[in-house]
Amino acid sequence: MTSQVILPRADGALETYRLSPPRRFGPPASAPRTRIAYSAAHVAADPLADVNPWLASAPDWEATMAFRRHLWSLGLGVAEAMDTAQRGMGLDWPTSLELIRRSVAEARSFGPGALIASGAGTDQLAPRPDLTLDQVIAAYEEQCAAVEAAGSRIILMASRALAACAKGPQDYAHVCGRILSGVREPVILHWLGEMFDPALAGYWGHDDHWRAMDVCLDIIAAHADKVDGIKVSLLSEDKEIAMRARLPAGVRMYTGDDFNYPALIAGADGQFSHALLGIFDAIAPAAAAALDALAAGDMETYRDILAPTVPLSRHIFRAPTRFYKTGIVFLAWLNGFQAHFTMVGGQESARSTLHLAELFRLADRAGLLSDPERAAERMALVMRQRGVGV
Repeated sequence: MTSQVILPRADGALETYRLSPPRRFGPPASAPRTRIAYSAAHVAADPLADVNPWLASAPDWEATMAFRRHLWSLGLGVAEAMDTAQRGMGLDWPTSLELIRRSVAEARSFGPGALIASGAGTDQLAPRPDLTLDQVIAAYEEQCAAVEAAGSRIILMASRALAACAKGPQDYAHVCGRILSGVREPVILHWLGEMFDPALAGYWGHDDHWRAMDVCLDIIAAHADKVDGIKVSLLSEDKEIAMRARLPAGVRMYTGDDFNYPALIAGADGQFSHALLGIFDAIAPAAAAALDALAAGDMETYRDILAPTVPLSRHIFRAPTRFYKTGIVFLAWLNGFQAHFTMVGGQESARSTLHLAELFRLADRAGLLSDPERAAERMALVMRQRGVGV
C-alpha cells in the first residue's frame, strides 16, 4: 500500500501526499575515492533528561554514537563538535569535549577507516569587546590541547570572542599565527560566514568577503605547513572557486557550501573541492554513492544522485541559515536514527510547519526516506501536534 500523509500547502490548503519508493544506494565501493569527505554530524538529545533545553544540553550518547558509526560505514569521515552539533548554540565546551572523546574512542573501535576531525574554538570564553587577544589565544590553546590529547585532528573553528574584540586584520593574523605555530599536526581552518552565525560578521577584519579572503590567504601562506586545508562556508560558489585557485600547493579546499556542493566537489580544469558538509549528515547514503561514482569516472550517475538533493539542501539551509540544524535532525528522526524529534537547545521549534512539510516532500523526491511507511507515520504525528488534519 502506498504510504501517504496529510500536509499543508503554502496557500493554506491541505493535500494528501503520497510517497514514492525510496532510492536504494548500494554499499560503499572497494575502490578508493578521489575526494576526502567529512560529514558534520549532529547530536541526538536525551528527551528524558531533567534539563532546561535552552540552558543546558543532555545528549543521548548511544544514539549519537550510533549515527557516527552509520557515517563511517558509508566511508564518510566525521567532523565532530561543529555547528551541526549545535556547538556554541546549545552544546557547551565541556559537553563538546566529552563528545569528542567518545567519538574518538568509537572511531578507534570501528577501525582504521574511521576518519575524524574535531572542532577547537573559544566557546568557553564569553564574547566581549574588552577581551584581550591573549585571553582568546589561551582559550584556543586550551581547546586545541584537549582535542589533540583526545587523539583527534583539529578543525580550527571561527571564534566569536575574536570577532568581538579584534581591532582589525592584524589581530586575526596574530591569534591564528600563535595557534598554528603550536599545533602538532596540520589543522583544517574553518571560515564560517555570518549567514550561519551572525556573531561572526566581519571575520578576518573585513565585512567585504573578498578583502577578508586576502587576509585569510595571507595567514594560510605564512603557515602552510600547519594547514591541511580550509573549509569555506559562505554559500558562494564564485568565492570558493576564487579562493581555491589561490591556495598554496598542498593546502586543500573543503567545501562547506550546502547550496553548490555537487559542482564544487566535481570541479573543473583540474581544480576541485573536498567536502566538509552539514548536508552530508542528512544525505549520507546518497553522498557516499555519488562519491563512489565520481571516483569511477561516472559523472552521469554522480550528477543523477546529487541533483535532487540540492533543492532539499537549499531548503534546509534557507535563511535564517543558522536554524538549519532543525531540518538535519528532523530528517534523522524520519529515517529512524533516533526515537524522537527533540533537539539540543529546544531547536525543534525553530522551523515552521510549512517548512517541515516542504522538507518532507523534497526528501521524498530525492529518494531519501528509507522507510516510507515509518516516515509517513512520524510525519503525521508532527502534523497532528501542529494542528494539521485534526
